Amino acid sequence: MHHPGPPRFCAVGETVELAPRAPDPDADYEWALVEKPAESELSAPETAVAEIEPDLPGNYQFELESPAGMHEQRVRVFPDVRRETSFDLDRTELPDHDPDEVSIMGPFNEHRFAREWPTLEKGTYRYEIEVQPGTHRYGYVPGKDFENAVWTNVEIPGPGRPRVRLEGEADEDDEAVTVTAEVTPGTDSEYAAADLEVEFYADGRDPLSDADLEVDGSEVRIDLADLDELARVHAVAVGERHSVADCVVVHPDGQIDRANDPPGWAEDAIVYEIFVRSFTDPASFRALERRVPYLESLGIDCLWLTPILESPTEHGYHTTDYFDTASDLGTREEFESFVDRCHEAGIRVVFDLVINHTAREHAAFDMSAARVPEYDDWYVWESLEDVGIDAADLEGGRDADAPPSRHTEDGRIEVADYYFNWHGIPNVNYDSLAVRSFFRSVVEEWADVVDGFRCDVAWGVPHGFWKEVADLARDRNDEFLLLDETIPREPEYAEGEFSVHYDTTLYYALREIGNGQRAADDLLEAARAPEREGFPDWSLQMRYVENHDETRYLSDCGEDAQRAAVAAVLTLPGVPMIYYGQERGATKYRQRMPWEGDSRAMTYHRRLVTARRDSEALSRGTLADLEYEADSERVVAFTREADAERVAVALNFGSDPVEVTFDVPVDPVDLVTGDELAVEGGTTSPTLEVEDVVVVCLE
Repeated sequence: MHHPGPPRFCAVGETVELAPRAPDPDADYEWALVEKPAESELSAPETAVAEIEPDLPGNYQFELESPAGMHEQRVRVFPDVRRETSFDLDRTELPDHDPDEVSIMGPFNEHRFAREWPTLEKGTYRYEIEVQPGTHRYGYVPGKDFENAVWTNVEIPGPGRPRVRLEGEADEDDEAVTVTAEVTPGTDSEYAAADLEVEFYADGRDPLSDADLEVDGSEVRIDLADLDELARVHAVAVGERHSVADCVVVHPDGQIDRANDPPGWAEDAIVYEIFVRSFTDPASFRALERRVPYLESLGIDCLWLTPILESPTEHGYHTTDYFDTASDLGTREEFESFVDRCHEAGIRVVFDLVINHTAREHAAFDMSAARVPEYDDWYVWESLEDVGIDAADLEGGRDADAPPSRHTEDGRIEVADYYFNWHGIPNVNYDSLAVRSFFRSVVEEWADVVDGFRCDVAWGVPHGFWKEVADLARDRNDEFLLLDETIPREPEYAEGEFSVHYDTTLYYALREIGNGQRAADDLLEAARAPEREGFPDWSLQMRYVENHDETRYLSDCGEDAQRAAVAAVLTLPGVPMIYYGQERGATKYRQRMPWEGDSRAMTYHRRLVTARRDSEALSRGTLADLEYEADSERVVAFTREADAERVAVALNFGSDPVEVTFDVPVDPVDLVTGDELAVEGGTTSPTLEVEDVVVVCLE
């Protein structure tokens, strides 16, 4: 029961969390390090939950002694691929400021400002750091003026990560199974597919051992006579870097299941996000239930609700009770009635799981701040000096939105950990067994009620705990969906954790294309970014033009660009998401739903949804380039290709219609409107006029 989970994979310079699953907060757990590279100076953790940072490549084998017995945890460590670089910013890009008070923040320090300090050299702020190849986002903050932080990116050259996919089949006599690894080199890699190594590992939770794996290059054979129960096999592709690991489950009867694949329904899903307290007036579960016919009319089949649990805030992300619905929205019975009504309409319901932090008003935080022993370690408390805060900044407490703090017996002041300037939501401490046990019970409480979780601030919760959540939820419902909010996104979250990921790359590209900062054909580079970033092919990217944390696309980029951006989301691969009111002309990010709003925009959204539903190429086809000519940088065209259908898509982000000439014959019927289009230039080089979007079948 307490086994720490599957094999873990990392590179030197990265950390791995070791922790028992389903822990008893009152029990004792002890780690031992029984295998490591000869020159490694790493030692066994001294606490039940710990982050280790391996110092050399190789295999590390840990043992966990728990009340349920002894468990093994393998950690495979690959060479360090970090490059020395600096995060720079010209001084003049910041508003008036004191150079001594400028700090830097970003994913590298989990978005904590006033912790890391740059140097100022010849008018340029510089922060030296070692990071892996790829795109890195960082922000410079002038003093305490977080809202005026200046954000930018730096691209670190180097090879991308390879990818691996496992497939298996039983032999004709059903005496053994063969699992084959299909590998793809990373972007800019010097390795060909045939040169990549594949490493296979048994799962320490199962009776199968590495010795039972008959490995031959990129294949592994497993004798079914060795299996009395299911066994999991993991594989990693290795070139200059290592891939995200894949996993298959082998059953004693020879059946093989892919462990990491998303639920089948998610591959065709169209998500609709509702900001719960703005969709109806009054906001309640009963009112939501009465609006289900509207959701049906849009053609969506997955509803994402912002938090519906007890909270003192309108947005709900400050949770005070994880086991009951918000009193202003209605009872749990009313919520479950709403979910049942959605299910009757063929709509699955995903709700926000907020477990990186609690509200400052949560009972556990009050007791931790008051030094109640059982809750002392539920949050991370740091000394005032370590977090760079003056005592004067704490005056007024939570009433003044000052950082959360407490006083120790010897008169010192400690500050609770938080991200950005989120003083009202202190981070919980996943080093605490009690915290892990508590949030596991939260998952158990709701996993049978809804169809999935959108996991808020997923980047703040340890990977090991997300792997535990994924196994727990999918053991109860193998169609359960996990969507991560990880900004910027990272492919590691696809390794036995999340099925769907925020596509922040496409989001930013659509904004910049919409306001004229980038050419429209940059859209395709952004859409293909997950491959360059090393996301495995089973990952789904949620694609959107706006959400509850962003300004409205319509107000930022205008109606013409919005129509093209919406069409891009609904014609590109991935999981498209519509934010409530987007289809009714909303201009403010959390405004009341404009029920009496723009019906032209709603008709447009419905037609795009229908076109995607009716076209195999649009819903599941691959993305491919298309040769075309257009006298405008505001236009982009591409194809989507499935076995039985190929379609061409042309998008125009500009305000004036543009003629687009394809190099292949097309059927002139537009799949979005159903109208027959005027075609010039004959069948070999047809020219179509594109106002916002045209989708036509290729002949």
